[in-house]
Amino acid sequence: MPLQPDLLGPPSLTVQPIVGQNGPRLWVKRLAIWQEPGGEKIRDISFRPGLNIIWSPDGGDALSSESPTDAIGHGSGKTLFCRLLRYCLGEDRYAADDQRERVGVAFLNGIVGAEVMLDGVCWAILRPLGVRRRHLAVAGGNLDEIASGEGTSTGLEPFLDAVESSILTTGLAALISGQRSDRRSWPIALAWLTRDQECRFNDVLEWRSTASDSDSPARGMTQTEKLDALRAFIVAITPEEHAKRAEVANLDDQRRALEQEIGHRRWEIDRTQSRLAGALGVSVDTLADGLLAVEQMRKAAQDRLASATKLPAGQPRSGVDAARREHEGARAEWTRLEAERIRIEATIPESEKMASQLQGELPGISFSKSEAESPICPICEVPIDRTLAEGCGVSHKLPDLEACRQRWATRKKNLDDEINRLAGLKSARTQTLQQLALAKQRFDQLAESLAAIEKARDAREGAWYSARRLVDDVERLSELIGTQETAQKSAREIVSRLEVERAVLGAFRDKQARVFGQLSEKFDPIVRRLVGSDAKGRVTLSGNGLEPNVNMGGDRTTAAIDSLKVLAFDLAVLCLSIEGATRVPAFLIHDSPREADLGLSIYHRLFRLVTEIEGSDGPPQFQYIVTTTTRPPEDLAVEPWLRLTLRGSPGTERLLRRDL
Repeated sequence: MPLQPDLLGPPSLTVQPIVGQNGPRLWVKRLAIWQEPGGEKIRDISFRPGLNIIWSPDGGDALSSESPTDAIGHGSGKTLFCRLLRYCLGEDRYAADDQRERVGVAFLNGIVGAEVMLDGVCWAILRPLGVRRRHLAVAGGNLDEIASGEGTSTGLEPFLDAVESSILTTGLAALISGQRSDRRSWPIALAWLTRDQECRFNDVLEWRSTASDSDSPARGMTQTEKLDALRAFIVAITPEEHAKRAEVANLDDQRRALEQEIGHRRWEIDRTQSRLAGALGVSVDTLADGLLAVEQMRKAAQDRLASATKLPAGQPRSGVDAARREHEGARAEWTRLEAERIRIEATIPESEKMASQLQGELPGISFSKSEAESPICPICEVPIDRTLAEGCGVSHKLPDLEACRQRWATRKKNLDDEINRLAGLKSARTQTLQQLALAKQRFDQLAESLAAIEKARDAREGAWYSARRLVDDVERLSELIGTQETAQKSAREIVSRLEVERAVLGAFRDKQARVFGQLSEKFDPIVRRLVGSDAKGRVTLSGNGLEPNVNMGGDRTTAAIDSLKVLAFDLAVLCLSIEGATRVPAFLIHDSPREADLGLSIYHRLFRLVTEIEGSDGPPQFQYIVTTTTRPPEDLAVEPWLRLTLRGSPGTERLLRRDL
């Protein structure tokens, strides 16, 4: 169905729905929010195929005559509304942590539900807002009955499986790189069809912002992986090309790893070469490149080793060992004499004390001997001689003279022996001190001699070892340079293979020119309808990625034009989906595209264009849900297009009818 006449002028936008299809294959029929199961219904919003507008009037907008001038269009819940729709369609989270916590406190047992039409079957989907953990997806179910009951949780898997098998097809996941373990493609398609408002419509491949905290698998995908996914959705990639792209990506990873390895090794080679040149006394400026430099340094290192080998021998190994043995012998003799000196020094005081003691005992013994020779009676104290002459009437015992003489002789001999021993000790001390001085002198001389011999030997061996190490380092440098040349050769081969494989990928892209030609056939008239008949639009696929271009006297890349490109691209794919030329449903949610620096006139033309795509022959074959703070065109700000009006204040006019 042409949307504008084509009288030899610019091409018109023509959309041919699938024959016999009575509506979109997937669309949201209803969204409802409950305070709790079976409790108060906070919202119950119905939708239709075609254009659905959620409007939050802004008092600063001159066209928003229905709203007071101090009304705020923002903060009414438009973005939360979009995320709740995404939540019911399969996304894991409906808001960031802090917002979900506030909603959970206000709606401890709150639930949100949606009726989603899939190939004519109404799916009743129910998900919790607070602490409940019951998720249900029932084909042909009654949403109100399910919301008021306590049925067993089914999870969303039945609905997700139905979407995957009926619309996206199960083989599509294999064409999407960066897939998670569940191998589902619908969550990624959903991220594209329901872009985050935070992405500001900046780029065709910007679907989920990190600020949204959506936990969508699209957040972890690279631009290349998202491009592969988008091409798979619009049937612009084959399994063969996908495999070839994986091969090229693997080769590119190898090339980057090799280049990094080559860079690190180049640094090590330069550092080693500079160090060796300094050690060998070779100027770096005179060195050749690569292995020729190794040959120069190898010759210098071999000359250094030969010179070190011919150094004077000095002390042979046997001379060093003999000097060490002689030194140890001198140490043992000096140690022995020192011990002997210590023993003598300790013995002399004992001998002197013993001699003094014996010397002190001799007078007493001598007196006893004299008394024995002329004894006195111990009882009557009369000399024995007189007693013998006159007789003693008291005692008849006489002293033992011989015993006294023997005792005196023994003490005298002991004293003489001790005096002689003391004299011998003092003489031995004098002799030992003399020997000790000589032994210490010899020990010191031998220690100095041994140190000199070992120093000479170490100097000789150190020079040899240094020269030997330089030779080994040169060989190590040779190995590094050899490995480097091999790696560089491998890198050149990989680059050559990449050029060949990328040429093959280019051939694959050329084969997909028909798809992008069809896309451009929708994109170009959409661009003309939005900005004027003088503009031209085209979508191309190059080695740099997907490139939607808008030409208005030259290629335009302003922020507003970039947003326009994204909107026009999404609408072009929507038209192809209506015709059944893509693997995604004809379904779009745009959250406040006007805020992406889109001009008001272009914005109004967007609404007009979508209503014209609806056509007049039967029900619309797509669903487009858009939120806005700017008043839509006057004739569209009414039912059936206007589905809900929200306001930022008071709280009862917000989506959840309260301030959080």
